Amino acid sequence: MSRSFTYQALVLKTRSSGESNRDAWFLTAEEGLIRATVFGGPKSKLRAHVSPFNRGTLWIYHDPIRDSRKVSDFDVRSWRPGLRELYERTMAADALADTILASHGGGGNWEEALSLADSGLDALENADEALCIRIFIHFLWNWANILGLRPEPGRCGSCGEGFTANRAREASAHEAGPDGLSWYDQQDGIFLCSPCAGRTAGDAGGENHSAPNGGSRGLLPLNAGARRWLSTVEGLDSPQLARYSLDAASLGQARAVLTAIMAGILGKRLGTWDF
Repeated sequence: MSRSFTYQALVLKTRSSGESNRDAWFLTAEEGLIRATVFGGPKSKLRAHVSPFNRGTLWIYHDPIRDSRKVSDFDVRSWRPGLRELYERTMAADALADTILASHGGGGNWEEALSLADSGLDALENADEALCIRIFIHFLWNWANILGLRPEPGRCGSCGEGFTANRAREASAHEAGPDGLSWYDQQDGIFLCSPCAGRTAGDAGGENHSAPNGGSRGLLPLNAGARRWLSTVEGLDSPQLARYSLDAASLGQARAVLTAIMAGILGKRLGTWDF
């Protein structure tokens, strides 16, 4: 039985182990998350190669008796030095890696998960401060889809009405439409039109049905511009992501909704999201 294995891998995190070794966490296309020990002191070439956000071919030796893994070699194909040249890039990359670790590497969609992580880190490497947060928000949107838990953004999860409803009906009923709000219900993990959000807020102790505060349910607004931006931009390395910016209010809504969606999936909110 072979004890040596080869992977296409991305280094997500490293941590000191003992006096001179390191534990490293990898996202691999073949087995998802893998933890292995990197032996060697500060001057070790292998230790330098196994650094967060480096991507390449990984060789692992597995000891079945101790059920331990050690890194035999790591051939780096992508170093991504630009991630360490700007504070916002580093923080966004850390948040991306922590999200992957907290969600167990994307379930079983490891190849797709690795591709998305690569796209996000590649996009961040040359991003300016303003673009970093947009890349991370869209990463969360796509990551929720890989996990199979992204809510449907185009229609109300309660009544089923599309958010591009007839404008006359929208004007009379205050429905979410091309120029209106939708609401994310943190308790049920769905988007709601304004009438349904109003009823939900009323049931939960909200005071104003036309502008829900959500009570204990935590209804979060998402305007039409933010909805269109999430739904139409394709790929983290798409020129659209750099070209189409959001105003501060829309960006704030998108960020609040996406971190709420992911917190609901993970059962906790990660501190690295607040960069």
